[in-house]
Amino acid sequence: MFEALAFYLFAGLLLFSAAVVITARNPVHGVLFLILAFFNAAGLFVLIGAEFLAFILLIVYVGAVAVLFLFVVMMLDIDFADLRSGVRRHALIGGGVGALLLAELVFMLVGREFVPGESLSVTPPGALTNTEALGRVLYTEYAFPFQLAGLILLVAMVGAITLTLRRRDDVRRQDIAAQHARRREDVVEIQKVTPGTGV
Repeated sequence: MFEALAFYLFAGLLLFSAAVVITARNPVHGVLFLILAFFNAAGLFVLIGAEFLAFILLIVYVGAVAVLFLFVVMMLDIDFADLRSGVRRHALIGGGVGALLLAELVFMLVGREFVPGESLSVTPPGALTNTEALGRVLYTEYAFPFQLAGLILLVAMVGAITLTLRRRDDVRRQDIAAQHARRREDVVEIQKVTPGTGV
């Protein structure tokens, strides 16, 4: 009974927040409701025993992606009224794509065969938890591909920093080699000043 109530609560809040994300006039409110949608989706993952996916959703999407969206929306001066002006022109195409996706979801749910009496929980009593089983497989059988993926991400990060690093001509930078190569004769000039005449 508790699982059913929690499911309907999370699912209802998820649908409500997802609807507000696409209908909110204020983009900041849309991002905040997107964060609420992520929280409710994480709750649904916990209910089916996929706690690893739930924590990844909270850490990565809520902690990084949604907060980044919020900062970008708050910092950039975007004219959202101008962006919404072209919605009516593309409403027919968007509605067709949305109807197609809805039909696919309906066909998937109608054609699915449910086994009577079988629970949705993927973790039987006494077995390894989802996170522990995933960790054992990831750090034993797939340890090398996991390290390789980390190396690829590191190279991509360094490449992105290198591509976006621009050298500005109006900024004075320190050149240590030029400083060491200077001679006293090049930078110091001794002038003999006659008293009372000035320089």
